[in-house]
Amino acid sequence: MAASAEIGFPLFVKAVNGGGGRGMRQVNDPDRLRPALVEAMREAESAFGDDRMYLEQAVINPRHIEVQVLADAAGEAIHLYERDCSLQRRHQKVLEMAPAPNLDPELRDRICADALRFIRHIHYVNAGTVEFLLGEDGRYVFIEMNPRIQVEHTVTEEITGVDLVQAQMRIAGGETLADIGLAQDTITIRGAALQCRITTEDPANGFRPDTGVLSVYRTPGGVGVRLDGGVVFGGATVGANFDSLLVKVTCRGRDLAQAAARAFRALNEFRIRGVSTNIPFLEAVISDPEFLAGHATTGFIDARPDLLKAQIPVDRATKLLSYLAEVSVNRPNGSVPADFSGARRRLPELPPEVLKAAPPAGSRSHLLEVGPVQWAADLRAQTAVAVTDTTFRDAHQSLLATRIRTRDLLHAAPIVARTLPELLSVEAWGGATYDVALRFLKEDPWDRLDALHSAMPNLPIQMLLRGRNTVGYTPYPLEVTSAFVAEAARSGVDVFRIFDSLNNVDQIRPAIEAVLETDHAVAEATMCYTGNMTSPGETLYTLDYYLHLAEQLVESGAHVLAIKDMAGLLRAPAAAKLVSALRSHFDVPVHLHTHDTAGGQLGTLLAAISAGVDAVDVASAAMGGTTSQVPMAALVASLEGTERDTGLSLDAVTDLEPYWAAVRQLYAPFESGLRGPTGRIYRTEIPGGQLSNLRQQANSLGLGDRFEDVEEMYAAANRILGNIVKVTPSSKVVGDLALALVGRGADPRDFEEHPDRYDIPESVIGFLNGDLGTPPGGWPEPFRTKALAGRRTRPVVAELSEADSADLAAHPRHALNRLLFPGPLRDYEEAFEAYSALSVIPTREFLYGLKQGGEVEVVLEKGHSLELGISAIGDPDDHGMRQVLCSVNGQPRTLAVRDMSVDSAVPTAEKADRSVPGQVPAPFAGVITPVVEVGEEVAAGQQVATIEAMKMEAAITTPVAGVVSRWAVGPAQAVEGGDLLVVID
Repeated sequence: MAASAEIGFPLFVKAVNGGGGRGMRQVNDPDRLRPALVEAMREAESAFGDDRMYLEQAVINPRHIEVQVLADAAGEAIHLYERDCSLQRRHQKVLEMAPAPNLDPELRDRICADALRFIRHIHYVNAGTVEFLLGEDGRYVFIEMNPRIQVEHTVTEEITGVDLVQAQMRIAGGETLADIGLAQDTITIRGAALQCRITTEDPANGFRPDTGVLSVYRTPGGVGVRLDGGVVFGGATVGANFDSLLVKVTCRGRDLAQAAARAFRALNEFRIRGVSTNIPFLEAVISDPEFLAGHATTGFIDARPDLLKAQIPVDRATKLLSYLAEVSVNRPNGSVPADFSGARRRLPELPPEVLKAAPPAGSRSHLLEVGPVQWAADLRAQTAVAVTDTTFRDAHQSLLATRIRTRDLLHAAPIVARTLPELLSVEAWGGATYDVALRFLKEDPWDRLDALHSAMPNLPIQMLLRGRNTVGYTPYPLEVTSAFVAEAARSGVDVFRIFDSLNNVDQIRPAIEAVLETDHAVAEATMCYTGNMTSPGETLYTLDYYLHLAEQLVESGAHVLAIKDMAGLLRAPAAAKLVSALRSHFDVPVHLHTHDTAGGQLGTLLAAISAGVDAVDVASAAMGGTTSQVPMAALVASLEGTERDTGLSLDAVTDLEPYWAAVRQLYAPFESGLRGPTGRIYRTEIPGGQLSNLRQQANSLGLGDRFEDVEEMYAAANRILGNIVKVTPSSKVVGDLALALVGRGADPRDFEEHPDRYDIPESVIGFLNGDLGTPPGGWPEPFRTKALAGRRTRPVVAELSEADSADLAAHPRHALNRLLFPGPLRDYEEAFEAYSALSVIPTREFLYGLKQGGEVEVVLEKGHSLELGISAIGDPDDHGMRQVLCSVNGQPRTLAVRDMSVDSAVPTAEKADRSVPGQVPAPFAGVITPVVEVGEEVAAGQQVATIEAMKMEAAITTPVAGVVSRWAVGPAQAVEGGDLLVVID
């Protein structure tokens, strides 16, 4: 400490036996000296087994110049000129050049002469490096000598032609410089050279060391390119216990500019996958104009933080291949259906000139021309029955759990736009598609909307909007509803079918008002139908009930009235009676939506058409029937040649059926399981759109073989909850309760009498708490009071924070995704980070992977495609990992994939839950040293441990204040990134 006063600040604390920047700290003021000494001594003891330190005067913003020397036992010594090692980070050399650019020749001579004078004074023998710091004023100071060959010796060899390693060994063997043929007057400089150290560090993440398996390792070559590396190859494992240096690339040229150009080409030609590297950072450095001008100092990198933001290679090939390998190993959806032979080739063939030309004018063209009010009036006035095609949304929601991907819809969309322009609309968005796109398909739902709008510009895109719930399951602040409607209308939604799961007009009205504020969109307000309106025993859902509901919707500004019969309960007589009454009481058009679960809904549609209904929903026959809508071909054929002919071409309708049949076959694992119509629906009242999802849920809970019990319990749950309207999200409440009771083997009567004895799903508690509003028949008492007793409920609608409002205004799509579906959004973003955009993978491979020896072409964009293949899948190791030999455009790559069907024989480390702030994770792989103990109080931001990996030691801090409740790891324990280290309560 006393010596520091004599030297003065700033100064360096250095390890006596240090190197590579370890055990070294710059100290700018006396208060930091002691902590810096403690840190550096601990690091030096760990790295070198020697914690002795010395102090050295610091030169501010210097150049680091070192001189290469050779000396023999006869007393002869020469220098091989200098190297510039100023490009450093954490005192670790990153890039070296020879000779030092812009160095005055006279100064060069003095520095080299001083280096020789020093080694002669100490009688040094063999190769060594004498190092100096050169200040801005031209003065230089000696800092150390390295009595060995340096990592950067390659640049000296390239400009002098001297093999330093050979010379070192010959001198050690007793030869003199003369014997070797070296003399000072024969050493000359030829051109320039620079060396880049390629390391497994992530520049964008604080140069954290990265570990893993090298799935790809390809190197450059050519004139003036030299590589010096260790045992590095595709399939090699990079661990945390070794240096992060993979390979050195040294490039020479006639001057620094040419050497740098060759180095940039060489760096660009490297293909290293599986771990992060510093290649993008190195490319940014050698492209910097100041570097090329030779103006680098030791502060160069710190002064240019943008260098750390260099574009990281997307590496889509490896990411996509990783997904395919994981699916191929684990087969989450089983094998490809045996009789599947492709879908796209079954599309109708249209002449190229027809596909290239704009589609004919359609209903959207008319909407944009006359506006929503006149569009609705014209719909009411026309004789022909208008038709909405639900194949693009509700049909596959009802049959296939909403799993059809955007790419499969886009194959058909241009054909529909050109062969069925008479359609009223195409229902293609909203409902469950939003959630499923993010959660399961790993797609952004807004991208789907953009793409379909572009493919069918002549037809209105229709969406299903859950009132203030938008596409979610609970009401949101009005600001969210308004923003959602505005963004959807801007993005291509033309018709908003708006409903509330309990027919609560107060929840529908804000969405209607938001639609009316757009410049063109149609507000189709919806009544959800349930029960049996014409039954003498029906006392709740009567004609008067629906007429009163319709009156409120029309008064709220609806352009169109919709009847939404989710379960297919609307019988033909009831349809005729309801449609007739609605048309006689109101001037707006009536649009009927039903599901064909019991098989008789064509009769219902025809009865409604006879009563004057203006529009109906149908689906392509291959995607119609049962839980979906009535087949389109059946309706078109039934009305063909009549007064109310739809105007649709029956041939055009049926020509699309082979394609949709093949698509449906491809998605067979998601089928609802209903092979034909069922009259049970009149008793269970399960919505068609829910039935396939409910079966998927039952399968995941191990109740797939008891689905009839689930159906019966659904009816019982509906009775217990008060015979409610059942459509998402209220139908989900009934379904959740049914699954919970069947899973427990509960007697529904006992549950109704003693709900306090049961665990009740959150959705049911939320419903009973009023989260979805008040049901039409009122609350089921005393069940509701008993069920809520002692249970905590949360507020339904929270106000947006200022930050959320700002984000909604600046980035509406991402903000809406986050506010509506934070969990699924995280799933999507994690998948995008891990695999890139999965939408480019054909559906067959997306769902089922590849067989060994199989390949698939993946088109990334026009003119850029990849041929991805899997050659072999190895046996699982003790960790349950399989080595998968893959290929990208014929080039081999090896990936390690966890086989989820194999139990690991090796204990797995506990992982931190990143959603819990008090669980502190390991930032990367390394060795942990705790610095706090259980029971100790810590402040937010306080260091709790150090982690050491490769040549880096970093502090780990706690993001929250609290008490250390437990350590999940011990001292000096090796960990992987994401492992739980410590819990702070």
